[in-house]
Amino acid sequence: MTTLVTGIGELTTQDPERGPLQDAALVVDGDLIAWVGPAASAPAADERIDVEGRAVVPGFVDSHSHLAFAGDRADEFAARMAGERYDGGGIARTVDATRAASDDALRALLARRMAELRAQGTTTVEIKSGYGLTVDDELRTLRLAAEVTPETTFLGAHVVPPGTDVDSYVALVTGEMLDACAPHARWIDVFCEPASPHAFDGEAARTVLEAGRAAGLGLRVHGNQLGPGPGVRLAVELGAASVDHCTHLTGDDVDALAGGDTVATLLPGVEFSTRSPYPDARRLLDAGVTVVLATDCNPGTCSSSSMPFMIALAVREMGMTPAEALWAATAGGARALRRTDIGVVAPGNRADLAVLDAPTHLHLAYRPGVPIARSLF
Repeated sequence: MTTLVTGIGELTTQDPERGPLQDAALVVDGDLIAWVGPAASAPAADERIDVEGRAVVPGFVDSHSHLAFAGDRADEFAARMAGERYDGGGIARTVDATRAASDDALRALLARRMAELRAQGTTTVEIKSGYGLTVDDELRTLRLAAEVTPETTFLGAHVVPPGTDVDSYVALVTGEMLDACAPHARWIDVFCEPASPHAFDGEAARTVLEAGRAAGLGLRVHGNQLGPGPGVRLAVELGAASVDHCTHLTGDDVDALAGGDTVATLLPGVEFSTRSPYPDARRLLDAGVTVVLATDCNPGTCSSSSMPFMIALAVREMGMTPAEALWAATAGGARALRRTDIGVVAPGNRADLAVLDAPTHLHLAYRPGVPIARSLF
């Protein structure tokens, strides 16, 4: 079954060979894009969808989220707005709530959050574990996450559980826990943050990442969120796909990113929700670093699943142009996941598309908080 999508006022392809197109159309065959070009040249198809002058963009790729959780931490948000500093300690509250939730309860929460994402134009999402912190609970959250996305990340090294010795917990994460979880994950991640008493220093993070790589998992890193640290350079050294947060960077960190294959994933919803300084995206872009945007949707530091909101924040607060921010939220997210079949509207790629109730992509930043984006299929 083929479908012609026509009446596209502006089509952002993110394809360097095509660029943006006006008065465009595309043909979808099953789950794949079969043709892209001017509406006047569109071939026939079995079905037809007329978007009546609206803009179409690649579906947003949210390459950093923590959707597999139960519970609520709105009180922490209120406390931060009153001046309390975030240090990662509240994660333990979510761990308790998640452990107490049944499989069916977590499955329902995941389904609701996935529907919320799609209603805002997100078509691909990465989901991390990290709210179990035992072998059985980490395995369970990964198994449930894998029911809704192929992009699952083992984050047993999210924080050190209260009352647990760091060395013994790292041994558990890299031993029995990794053995159980690796078959259900594509990636491994670690919260490398010496500024937090709950997270992992560079040596422990290296141990976790090298064990994950030996188990066949791709590497991701939470790095340099709360202060300067080794996370960014460790990620680049080990060839991680992405290092996420990148709020506090030295010149050496920027140089390392510019000279490596690791992308910098910025999460401006976190800075919004913690009242922290925003990353300097302009500095990174001018240095030649690949910059990505994602939500970090989680119960503690960013309870937003809206990629359009991240685009608006990036433009308003981080020095990105609307076009740069949209690329970072689509083709950039695909880079962060090392995917070539999403994030770009081109024949052979997945037909993951978002339609905007607007004539141009500029409205994503121009109309923040307005639900103008939705997935097309």
